[in-house]
Amino acid sequence: MAEYQTAQRVGVDARARAAIDEGLRTHMNKVYGTMSIGMVITALAAWAIAGLAVTADPSATGIMIRDGEYLSALGALIYTTPLRWVIMLAPLAFVFFGWGAMMRRGSAAAVQVSFFAFAALMGLSMSSIFLVFTDFSIVQTFLVTAIAFAGLSLWGYTTKRDISGWGAFLIMGVIGLIVAMIINIFLASPAMMFAISILGILIFAGLTAFYTQDIKNTYVAHAAHNDQEWLDKAAYDGALSLYISFLNMFQFLLMFLGNQE
Repeated sequence: MAEYQTAQRVGVDARARAAIDEGLRTHMNKVYGTMSIGMVITALAAWAIAGLAVTADPSATGIMIRDGEYLSALGALIYTTPLRWVIMLAPLAFVFFGWGAMMRRGSAAAVQVSFFAFAALMGLSMSSIFLVFTDFSIVQTFLVTAIAFAGLSLWGYTTKRDISGWGAFLIMGVIGLIVAMIINIFLASPAMMFAISILGILIFAGLTAFYTQDIKNTYVAHAAHNDQEWLDKAAYDGALSLYISFLNMFQFLLMFLGNQE
């Protein structure tokens, strides 16, 4: 009888583990799928806004960006007026002040809409890269970033090493990067920008692996509660974390690999 009960418990445990594994795969697919849709929204928004910001008519603003192309009235508004600071800092303000409140109080559907709205806002914020870098270098850098991201995220998902201790250190690094970038706006030092770019790539590479493992561990720790609303919001939160890591790696790599117009 004891042997039968032991075998029965083993069978139940095996089924429970299988259910968690299946749920985890579904959860991670949702994270990566949501992140991918966000990337598409950002790319389309950036491309569309950059297109509207350029005109062949020199009388529009008289601000030439390259041979035969000038900033349109919209381009001058979002790139040369104080509004550019609002556009630049709005995504950062959303992440630090808006997202946490939405996660606590909003429904899963509201969190999803907020994520996609943020992705569109990031597209507006990043649209100027199409005026500075060639289309080929942007695509090339994106592909390099995608390959690096896939490898880092896969390692974070599969490694048996506990890298949870990286989180606090890496977030402190992000804060230091932000401060250094603000200072360099006034210093305009190429050497400092080079150092910031190197550190940025390393920090967000580490965060990609860290966030992937954290998303996995968080799901496993809460799967038994079967709170689908919370799990849905957690998937969007994980998607945001990985999305931000990807975009920052892309932007820092673009500084190295990108060819300017």
